[in-house]
Amino acid sequence: MSMKGFKKNLFNAGRSDYFTLNVRILIAIYAFLCVLTFLFSRNFFIDTLQNGEVPGRLHLIVFFTIPAVLMIVLGFSVFQLFIDFLKSRPGSKFNVRLLAYFLIIVIFSVAPITLMTSTALNQIVRFWHSIDTPSAVRSANSFVADNFSLHMERFENIIRQNDLSNKSIGSIQVFRQTDGEWAQFSFNGNENFKLRVPPSLENGFPVRELPRDNETIRYVQRMPQNNIRVISYNLGGDFDRGRAALENQAGRFETINELRKNLLPLLVYYYVMFFLPTMLMTALIAISFTRRIARPIVDLTSATQKVAEGDFSIQILTRRSDEFGILIRSFNSMVQDLEKSREALLRSEKISIWQNMAQQLAHEIKNPLTPIKLSAERVLRRWQSEPEKIGEIVESSMMAIIQETEGLSALLNEFRTLSKPMEPTNSITSMKDAAEEMINAYSSSYPKVQFNIGHVQNGINIKIDKHRLSQIITNLLINAIDAMDGAGLIEMRTDIVKKREVCYCRISVKDSGKGINPEEGQQIFTPYFTTKESGTGLGLPIIERIVTDHGGAIWFDSAVGAGTTFYIDLPVEKNMEESNA
Repeated sequence: MSMKGFKKNLFNAGRSDYFTLNVRILIAIYAFLCVLTFLFSRNFFIDTLQNGEVPGRLHLIVFFTIPAVLMIVLGFSVFQLFIDFLKSRPGSKFNVRLLAYFLIIVIFSVAPITLMTSTALNQIVRFWHSIDTPSAVRSANSFVADNFSLHMERFENIIRQNDLSNKSIGSIQVFRQTDGEWAQFSFNGNENFKLRVPPSLENGFPVRELPRDNETIRYVQRMPQNNIRVISYNLGGDFDRGRAALENQAGRFETINELRKNLLPLLVYYYVMFFLPTMLMTALIAISFTRRIARPIVDLTSATQKVAEGDFSIQILTRRSDEFGILIRSFNSMVQDLEKSREALLRSEKISIWQNMAQQLAHEIKNPLTPIKLSAERVLRRWQSEPEKIGEIVESSMMAIIQETEGLSALLNEFRTLSKPMEPTNSITSMKDAAEEMINAYSSSYPKVQFNIGHVQNGINIKIDKHRLSQIITNLLINAIDAMDGAGLIEMRTDIVKKREVCYCRISVKDSGKGINPEEGQQIFTPYFTTKESGTGLGLPIIERIVTDHGGAIWFDSAVGAGTTFYIDLPVEKNMEESNA
C-alpha cells in the first residue's frame, strides 16, 4: 500500500459536515444567557410590579432578538436533520432517535414544574380577582377624610372658645410687620411648629402645604397693631404618615388592576424572553451532543463498509482519548492487520493460480505434441524404409501436424488473452445491434435452435468495445448450444438496474439445456476446467476477465435438467445514467 494511496483514505472521526457550534461554546453561551436572564428578569419584575405595564415596543424588539436568532439557528439545524433523515444519510436515524430520547427526558423533567407553576399562577390570578381594590381605596380615602374633618371640628371649637391652653395646640406664634417685612414677635409651644413667615395674611385656615404643614392644621388671626397670630393644631404623629401610606397602597392597588389587565401579555413576554431562550439553547446543545456522539459511529460504519467492499487502506484520524478513541484506534490496527494478511493471501493465491495455470498449460500443450511427434516419426520411418511410397502418408501426416499446430496456436492466443491486462475503452456499443448480429450469425447454422431476443431493449448503449461484447455473447451462445446438443430454446433479455448510484445493463442468456450440477458450478470460472471433449477451459474465465475489467459482474443460475441462465452486469453510458437518476 503506497503512502499516496494511504493518505487519500484518511478521514477525521468526529468531523462535522454541518453548520454546528462546538458544544463547549454552546454551554458558555448558555451560561451567559442564564446570567442575562437573571439580571433582566430582576429588572423586569421590579419595573412591572411598579407600574403593571407591558414593556414598550423598543424593549420587545431588543429583548426578542436573542430568541429570534436562536430559533433561526435551531430551525436550520432541525432542517438539516430532517433532510438527512429523508435522504437516509448515514447516522441520521441514530441522531433522530438519540435526540428524541433526550427531548423526552427533558419533557419529563420540566412537565411537573410547569404544571405546578401553571397551578400557582392560576391561584394567584384567582386571588387577585377576589380582591376588591376599588372598595378598599374608597374606604381608606373616606377614613382619612372623616378623621381630618373630626380634627377640623375640634380645632374650630378650640378657636371659638378661645381655649388656647388645650393640649392639642402645638404652638402660638405672633408675627409683626416692620419696614414691610414680617418677623416673629413671640412664640409659645413646640419648636417643631415654628414658621419663618405667616402662612397667610387673611383670617381663617390657610391651605395646607407639605412638608411645611406636616401633621399640622394652622389658623391665622389678624390682631391690632398690624400683628398676625398663627395657631398650630397638632394632628398627631401618624396622621400624614398614615395618609401617605394609604395613598401609596392605593397606587399599588392601581398597579394590581393594571396587572390584571396585562397578565396574559406579561406572561407571554416573560416566557418568550426568559424561558424560551433556555429551551432553545437546550435543544441546540442536544443536537450538538447527538451529532458529536453519532459522528464516530457513522465514520466507523462508513469505514467498515469500505473494508467490506475491499478497501483495506482506510484509516480514521481521531484525537479522542475516550472509549470511542480506543475503538477507532483498535479498528485502524485491525484494518492494517487485515491489509497485511490480504496482501500475503493475494501473493499466495497468485503464485498458486499461476502454478496451476502453468501445469494446465503444459498439459494442454503436451496433448497435441504427441500426435505431432507420431506423425513426424511416421513420415521419417516411411522415408527411411520405403521412400518410393512416402507420398501415401505425407498428406495425412502433414494435415494432422497442421491441425494440432493450429490448436496450439488457438490455445496460446487464449492464454495470452487471459493473462495480459485488459484496459477498458471509451467505446459505446449498442446492445440491440450486437445481439441481432450474433443471432443472425448462428441462426442459419443451427436450424433446430430457437433464438428469442424480443426482450432485448432498444436504445441501451454499453461502455464496452464491440469486439469484446461480441466475444462475450458468442461464448455464451456456443456454451448454450452445446448444453442443448444443438436443439432447444435460447432466450436473451436486457434490464436496467442501479447499484450504488451507477446504472448497469443486465444481460441474461437462458438456455433449455441439461444444466450445471453444483460440483461443476464451483469451478465453472476456473481456467482450463471444461466438461467438453474439445474445450480448452478458457472461454468463461476470459469472459469473466473482460466483464470485471469493464466494471461489471457475471454469475449464473442453473438447475440440472431445467437449463442455465447466465447474468452479466455492464455499465451503461453516462447519458442513460442521468436519464435514470
